[in-house]
Amino acid sequence: MRKNHITMKIGNSRKLIPFLLLIAAMSSIQVCYGQGLTTIVAATNNFLKTLNPEELKATQFSFTDSLRIKWSNFPVGMVPRAGIRYGTLGDQSRVAFHDMLSTFLSSQGYLKVTGIMQLDDILNILSQQAFDQGKMSAGQLKNILEKLGWGYDNYFISIWGTPNEKEPWGFSLGGHHMALSLTMRGKDISFTPMFVGTDPAQIQTAKYAGWRVLSKEEDYGFLLLGFLSKAQKAKAILTQATPKDIITNPESSQRITTYSGIAAKEFNADQLEVFKILIQEYLHNFEHDVAHGLYDKIVKTGFDKVYFAWIGGEQRHTPHYYIINGPDFLIEYDNVGFQNDGNHIHAILRQKDNDFGSDILKDHYLNSDHHKK
Repeated sequence: MRKNHITMKIGNSRKLIPFLLLIAAMSSIQVCYGQGLTTIVAATNNFLKTLNPEELKATQFSFTDSLRIKWSNFPVGMVPRAGIRYGTLGDQSRVAFHDMLSTFLSSQGYLKVTGIMQLDDILNILSQQAFDQGKMSAGQLKNILEKLGWGYDNYFISIWGTPNEKEPWGFSLGGHHMALSLTMRGKDISFTPMFVGTDPAQIQTAKYAGWRVLSKEEDYGFLLLGFLSKAQKAKAILTQATPKDIITNPESSQRITTYSGIAAKEFNADQLEVFKILIQEYLHNFEHDVAHGLYDKIVKTGFDKVYFAWIGGEQRHTPHYYIINGPDFLIEYDNVGFQNDGNHIHAILRQKDNDFGSDILKDHYLNSDHHKK
């Protein structure tokens, strides 16, 4: 948890005594600035209460169901998702869903997630616009509108197990360019893997021209690259072809086991600060306590052991990729796209030891009384 440094001027030393007593009293109190376990569980159960029996059956699954650890970034027309489709929900359930989502995520993360959902609606509008301008055939438009399943309504919500404050349970939100996973056991929470994507990364035409849902993931990457010296760039920039997608995508069993690029221990103070800001852009999508817990873990392990590598162009609107690889976490960012124009982002945050709560569950199965029997 970050410490706040307060500078005070006190003219009379007697005024200092009550202040010091207050500080002493506060030192024994553990302050929680996040939403808190109770709030998250209550918001999830409140969402479930808005569903009728048929909707509940489509939403809630056993925590041990193998589908819990399945994810994809493809459109739902290509890869179906488990859960209830957002577009089928009534207004009361939609309100409860957004209340639930905003307890899991920070305002930054919430706006990114809902922005990605809205961008899927905009993709349909842009496709219709391309057809009207003669840039797309009727067959292509039909395929997009009928087969791919783009749209805000086509995101699927799943609850795994029963939300409670002791036993494991989970939540998933999946759809095009979105894979959000929560695994919770008591106060222990995993929010990874978290995949986000945008196409286009920046809208170029019509009403929403200029909008970038994932702006800082790109901007801070270029900022860090620009801070590096020529010698540092020679280490950080790899000469291989720019990947067409993140390497640890759901369709591949490939895992990144080697460290490439430049180690953060070679950064000066300014470079390290930008590097930290870039990492925090991913962590701060989560609610306060989770975000700072993840960051504190990285600090404890040591930034000296974290590597940064870059592939591709050194300016926007060119295909580029970067990876941040530490002992216990991984960030991948890819901006290439089918048109190879650097305007289609895929990004992911993973915990090497705790995706889908694997570390949380390992401890649970080893130490829970009902699993020892």
